[in-house]
Amino acid sequence: MKTALVKKTSTGTNGKRAKGLFTSFWNEFKRYKYGMVGVVLLLMFILVVILEPLILPFPEAGSRWRDITYWQDNPDNAAPAWTNWFTAKDKTPQQTLKPVNLVEQNEPGLSFVDGEIPYNYQYDDPPTDIAFRAMVQGDVSFIVSLVRPDGTELPLFDTHTASSVPSDFRVSLNSATIDNVFEFVRGYEDPSVTAVYNRRTMNVMNVLFAKAQPGMLYNPEPMKGQYTFKVTSVTIGAGEITDARMEVAGKVFGIMGTDSAKRDIWSGLVCGTKWALLIGITTSLVSVVIGVTYGVVSSFFGGIVDTVMMRIHEVVYNMPLLPIIIVMSAVFKPNLWTMIILMCLFFWTGSVRTVRSMGLQIKEETYIEAARALNASNSRIIFKHMLPQLIPYSFASMALAVPGAILYESTISLLGLGDATIVTWGQILQDASNGSAVLQGLWWWVVPPGILMGLMGMTFAFIGFAMDTILNPKLRTR
Repeated sequence: MKTALVKKTSTGTNGKRAKGLFTSFWNEFKRYKYGMVGVVLLLMFILVVILEPLILPFPEAGSRWRDITYWQDNPDNAAPAWTNWFTAKDKTPQQTLKPVNLVEQNEPGLSFVDGEIPYNYQYDDPPTDIAFRAMVQGDVSFIVSLVRPDGTELPLFDTHTASSVPSDFRVSLNSATIDNVFEFVRGYEDPSVTAVYNRRTMNVMNVLFAKAQPGMLYNPEPMKGQYTFKVTSVTIGAGEITDARMEVAGKVFGIMGTDSAKRDIWSGLVCGTKWALLIGITTSLVSVVIGVTYGVVSSFFGGIVDTVMMRIHEVVYNMPLLPIIIVMSAVFKPNLWTMIILMCLFFWTGSVRTVRSMGLQIKEETYIEAARALNASNSRIIFKHMLPQLIPYSFASMALAVPGAILYESTISLLGLGDATIVTWGQILQDASNGSAVLQGLWWWVVPPGILMGLMGMTFAFIGFAMDTILNPKLRTR
């Protein structure tokens, strides 16, 4: 009973002491404004990771980033939607239109459903495409027409599909309505123009949302107002239609626009946040643990052991890391964990010399001599008495090592040697480079990932500088 009481008291004392040390450290840390800025930025990044399922417009973006069918309803190279605030011409934003006023009629072996999909078009620049989407099962036919604000009803397409299992059905108006739309144009355009015009080069969206008048092929004038898509479905037998809708692929899209593969850049940036944190923190944690342990062991044993270990350190330290990672990534299949392991094998050298010099001082302390006099083992002295003294410095070194790890991963991905199974900021920049984003003026594809990489580096640099100033005895005296 007495032993348990002593243990309990000892545990409580250690807990109070740890709490007191943390409180003292935190009070000191708050004095450095740049350190607090780093903490706020870090909390924001962590919050993005936690809230990822809630703020992702496309929930499967992380796993289907390179699946072109997942993004096919989006416009390509679309600017962010908020850029409309700064332009004279309002571009059509991305929009999903749902059917209303559904009326169902049943006959023996047949089911008819009539519905309307309203679209209030109030823009100067028409969409890039509109797609009719639905989940269908069985033998189903669709008849779709468009009622324009001027009262004209334009037949768009009449199509049929059959599937024994629920399948995704999609019709693009750009490709499925060319003939019907061109016949509509011929009723208003000069015959001399339509006689030589190649209908396959016609911009269907420009015509659908233009005033019916001569010149609508070459110089269409937008017609704003209420458009209505009239949809009739005919189901033979026990078919089923769900989630019918019109997907409007606008000229502007979302918070950060799209790339040339129609992918939502905002979704890529959000998904890349967790990988940036994982790569940076994991690499720095492992490499600092190895480096601190290596430096302590080298300083403790000294002599020939210290000489050999420091020569090994110098060899590894002077090896060019980036070319080695590039060669390894080119030879072997690029993999995130392979890249992290390679960086850890080289990053550990960063803290060795500082730790070694601190270890040489610590091993001369009185309590180390006392431990030796009590026949304490070398491992006990190293891990029980020396390493705990270096833990504060380890945290500062770890924070300062994070930006370098993120930068190396981004560089590898920018060269096209990253892990293609995940989404990172470096890969977004690599795709932007391949898509000539800079030459085309697609700044939203290049600037946001670059800014986030800079912010992530600043976050840990600010925290690391503040911790280093507090915990490094030499800096504290300055």
